[in-house]
Amino acid sequence: MSPSADPAPGRVPGRDERPSGPSLSPSRAADFKTCPLLFRFRTIDRLPEKPTPDQVRGTLVHAVLERLFDLPAADRTPESAAALVAPEWERLIEQEPVLGGLFAPAEDAPDALVSDEPDRIAAFLAGAGDLLSGYFAVEDPQRLEPAERESLVSTLVDDELLIRGYIDRLDVSPAGDLRVVDYKTGGAPREAFEGRALFQLKFYALVLWRTRGVVPRVLRLLYLKDAEICDYSPDASELERFERTLVALSQAIERAKAEKDFRPKPSKLCGWCSHQAFCPEFGGTPPPYPEPVEVIVGDVSAVAEAAEPTIEP
Repeated sequence: MSPSADPAPGRVPGRDERPSGPSLSPSRAADFKTCPLLFRFRTIDRLPEKPTPDQVRGTLVHAVLERLFDLPAADRTPESAAALVAPEWERLIEQEPVLGGLFAPAEDAPDALVSDEPDRIAAFLAGAGDLLSGYFAVEDPQRLEPAERESLVSTLVDDELLIRGYIDRLDVSPAGDLRVVDYKTGGAPREAFEGRALFQLKFYALVLWRTRGVVPRVLRLLYLKDAEICDYSPDASELERFERTLVALSQAIERAKAEKDFRPKPSKLCGWCSHQAFCPEFGGTPPPYPEPVEVIVGDVSAVAEAAEPTIEP
């Protein structure tokens, strides 16, 4: 097991407890690192973002894998997973009705496009099936008994910063070793972008270390589209440095809020941004800064968390 130097005890806030001080989730921390203005648009202005088919497909596949592990081990087959796709899609639409219009054509669309809607839905669901095939290519769920799934983890660091997020899956060996598993439905990134992908898992590893006193042995990314596994083993000293990074990041966010100064940071990711119309880099103007500002930096929708764009360097 990775070294487990004595961690500072972390208080674990309850699920319904709203933080009185700064709060940070992996996605919002990544937003600020990527582009402070994107962080503002999503967290302070709360500008709406229409989910993309890829994001919704990621949400669907996560839901199917969650339900798959509800089945007895012997029943966790590719056929069982495929049979879960349609009912889970219906359940998601019931929970978030806006998803039902994802493939609906515009009111003035030609008749041919209207008639294609069932085909587009079928292709979408087939794409989810392809991702599930990628999952079975890299793991055998019949041999796994996860300790936790879709688990909210949280703790306080530096006496005031609440860090929290949802772990897709936590495996615990008979010896007590922890393996944190995250499903990725986008393509596997090239080496230059692996750090961005691992940032989220280091976040979870830090919470687990601070709350359980154990450094996870393995942080595992399962790239379902490419049927690839990326494993990483952190150590205590690395997580201590990562904790300092998060504290510094939170302090930078608080300064930006106090000064109402969130600047754009152009990068290749701009091509996927939903808010170009409000971005000065694209000739836009941000909306007036909202007053007063109450920001819970961990609040995100399941769809927004489900998938990230495939990044090509």
